[in-house]
Amino acid sequence: MAGADKTADPCVMVIFGATGDLTKRKLFPALYNLAKDGHLPDKFAIVGVGRQEMLSDEFRDQMIADLKEFAGKEADENGIKWFCDRTYYTGGDFDDDKKLFADIKDMLRDVCDANDIPPNFFYYMAIPPSMFANVAKKIVKNGLGRSENGNWRRFIFEKPFGRDLASAQKLNADLLKILNEDQIYRIDHYLGKETVQNIMVFRFGNSVFEPIWNRNFVDHVQITVAETLGVEQRGGYYDSAGALRDMVPNHIFQLVTLTAMEPPASFNADSVRNEQVKILQAIQPFSPEDALQCAVRGQYAAGAIDGKAVPGYRSEEKVASDSNTETYAALKFEIDNWRWADVPFYVRTGKRLAAKHTSIVIQFKQAPLMLFRDTPVERLTTNRIEIHIQPDEGITLHFGAKIPGPIVKIGAVDMDFNYSDHFGEQISTGYERLLYDCMIGDATLFQRADMVEAGWRVVTPILDVWNAIPARSFPNYTAGSWGPAEADDMIGRDGRSWKNTLI
Repeated sequence: MAGADKTADPCVMVIFGATGDLTKRKLFPALYNLAKDGHLPDKFAIVGVGRQEMLSDEFRDQMIADLKEFAGKEADENGIKWFCDRTYYTGGDFDDDKKLFADIKDMLRDVCDANDIPPNFFYYMAIPPSMFANVAKKIVKNGLGRSENGNWRRFIFEKPFGRDLASAQKLNADLLKILNEDQIYRIDHYLGKETVQNIMVFRFGNSVFEPIWNRNFVDHVQITVAETLGVEQRGGYYDSAGALRDMVPNHIFQLVTLTAMEPPASFNADSVRNEQVKILQAIQPFSPEDALQCAVRGQYAAGAIDGKAVPGYRSEEKVASDSNTETYAALKFEIDNWRWADVPFYVRTGKRLAAKHTSIVIQFKQAPLMLFRDTPVERLTTNRIEIHIQPDEGITLHFGAKIPGPIVKIGAVDMDFNYSDHFGEQISTGYERLLYDCMIGDATLFQRADMVEAGWRVVTPILDVWNAIPARSFPNYTAGSWGPAEADDMIGRDGRSWKNTLI
């Protein structure tokens, strides 16, 4: 991982899908935060590209309104003016091989001349995945995609990267026909969160933890990505995707690999990603029987979140009234290597659950009880480490301590580290670090082609079974609960239970 003191080269960011939701909610606030913290180069510009035709001044007015809404109190007039002076827009038909991309080429030339910026460009594809290869091909065709003469061209692609193994392989193949792998940045904004990045520091920078981070001491691992929100305005997309596709091959498997990987030879991009892909390749493949026993799907019914009634999934906008799309997925799998053999990993994700809560729980084995055989202690407190990723970033160590008094009794206690307490509140969208890393050419936190395909290789057999055998019990959990009973049964068969509380 590159140091945060590295200066980004002067460059232009080109956003395809500049009038969309992602741009106004995440990309503009992230760029604003980078500028505020001094991480954007002085010679920097933004070119927005969308289907809608409008003048640059109109786009700037919209950007100002978006920054004031989504960057909140942090958006000051000087910062907004800095962006306005560097922001441009052009629009048209993305399928037009000539006019739109000729306009982009002319605008980039004029922007570089006006701002004294060398032709270093990075393209952010905030567009549907079905358009990735086509738009990238047009960029290259118009002479804007090749790194040459000491200047670079990079491409950021939003998830989902494919719908299954076959489509991911095809998308990778299509892109690699026109781009080099080192130009491709497959983004997962979860990896921009401080606690996710801190997993490697926590594991490999502290000698107390790494020696016990293995099958000899760890009983099991749980990873939870729970949301209280429903599908919001994404019903059309979500009903064709589902929880498994939407979250597991990308977000959750990134957390799995950082939790389970071996120490890399260094923190350069390929050394880290080499170790990550080994973990994905070591996950035991799901047979059809495994998909039935070790994978659970669910769909939420009407219920209540924070005391307010919410509709069931099938009543959401742009969702079929008889939809069999899952809004919850839970898996159990094992990593077939020396460090993790026989240690089960339980992962789950879902919408309309009881709390917004993303965490990694490392549950350690129970200590022998022999020492306490002549005391009233009947059961020892098991140790665990909880890495909290959202909403509050931090780490908790859970252990047992003697309760004061003449009789030996053990109580559970926690030692907490919270980012906000130690380092202050950090306003972040999760995209800041990733945009910065792209500008300095550090791909450590981005997925490589083989990582994407290895993740799809794990979940595609499950998708095949679920497609072949439609769910007969949907909806099977109430909004505001922790998901379907089948998920509790799956982990319960192993004598374990989900960690639902936040500490």
